[in-house]
Amino acid sequence: MSDQISKEIRSKVTSDGNIEISIAKTDKPVPTDDQVLIEVQASPINPSDLGLLLSFAADLETINVSGSGDDTVTTMKIHPALMGAMKPRLDESMPVGNEGAGVIVDAGANVKDLIGQTVGLAGGAMYSQYRAVPAASCLVMNEGTTAPQAASSFVNPLTALGFIETMNMENHTAIVHTAAASNLGQMLIKICKDDDVPLVNIVRKSEHVELLKSLGAKYICNTSDDDFMESLVSALVETGATLGFDATGGGNNGELPGQILAAMEIAANKTAKEYSRYGSDTYKQVYIYGGLDQSPTILKRSFGMSWGLGGWLLTPMIGRIGMERFQKMRERVAAEITTTFASNYVQEISFEEMLQPEIIKSYAKQATGEKYLVTPHK
Repeated sequence: MSDQISKEIRSKVTSDGNIEISIAKTDKPVPTDDQVLIEVQASPINPSDLGLLLSFAADLETINVSGSGDDTVTTMKIHPALMGAMKPRLDESMPVGNEGAGVIVDAGANVKDLIGQTVGLAGGAMYSQYRAVPAASCLVMNEGTTAPQAASSFVNPLTALGFIETMNMENHTAIVHTAAASNLGQMLIKICKDDDVPLVNIVRKSEHVELLKSLGAKYICNTSDDDFMESLVSALVETGATLGFDATGGGNNGELPGQILAAMEIAANKTAKEYSRYGSDTYKQVYIYGGLDQSPTILKRSFGMSWGLGGWLLTPMIGRIGMERFQKMRERVAAEITTTFASNYVQEISFEEMLQPEIIKSYAKQATGEKYLVTPHK
């Protein structure tokens, strides 16, 4: 009966103040008429997965592992001050994994022609051996594309393309992006180069600067440099960028979003024809789309009165552009999955390995160049 079982990763916050990660066994799903059954072969650990998998309240210094193989259970203490935020999910065992890829091994009556296709998917619960999902949710990959290549075909690629769509809809002409050496950042560099969109890249290490130069990035500003603000203003003057996307939520001691707005204001005033005590009339917008830095966001308001700071999520963005445009984005991802949208992984890990302390600490750092790929059948 083992061929009728599907294993999956579960995360549970217990009422006694722990987070518990385990390997659950469930019945292999049976697809309905419009569904396909995917044998999941690869699924990345993205920053967006960690909020559910580990919660941002877990104390990684308290990791304890018991059992082995499919009986491995890992527990961590929740920081007491953050326990209140966990109430909505107390004692609920939740499947994890935003996206992944695999091969369709069975299908409902209306979609039998898809059997054998390699597909990418953002369907939730992707740290599973098998997933039954609507066929329309799948991105069918071109012949020859492997599941590991297709595993990160949704979150990062569509977010990067979504930035371009936002720029166009809101009448900006160039973009500023932080954490620019990330997988997503590298994709955005390639997109902007192909689409002739000026892009200002912000990083925090000199090795990141060299990496981005090798990809052809023109404007790179390092927050660790003493002349960071001067460098940023210069890049903004040249590009005219008035739209920023910040992956940190804080960054540079919590000041990075505000520094971007301030630099945009300085750049705008360099071309202003007259003085205004309210600042320039150039509208400046920064969107926070990630929380790599959990420190508070600090705004030192030196950027006039024509500005905005807000949150950005992919799903609402898709709703704004409509399904026709979204489908065009998906088709571009499928066509360029091994070039523009290629992802690199530091290691492929099994479910059991995913629950080991040192590996948990490594992927929890969300460090550039240390992305992990979960292989459910390993």
